[in-house]
Amino acid sequence: MTDLKLYSAPAATAVVPVKPKSDDPQKIREAAQQFEALLLNQILDEVSKDGGWLGSGEDSASSCANGFAQEQLAATMAKQGGIGLAKLISQGLEKSH
Repeated sequence: MTDLKLYSAPAATAVVPVKPKSDDPQKIREAAQQFEALLLNQILDEVSKDGGWLGSGEDSASSCANGFAQEQLAATMAKQGGIGLAKLISQGLEKSH
């Protein structure tokens, strides 16, 4: 029988530089809008469970189309001001930086 030797790889000593946080106000606003769009989409999803506001969604194609329309509506609502959550979040984050 052959003796098996255990091989251990040398420990990695290289340090990977960490990218600093972005304080760009535009990126903060975009992230806040995306968060608000996600929240609005969840609200619209709850509304559509009982037959929906876009139709019944009885088949998979209809359900998929309604889902895409709902996501687009939520994103557009957030870009247009939505319920004001994105504005509050971005103001708070810009003040903290």
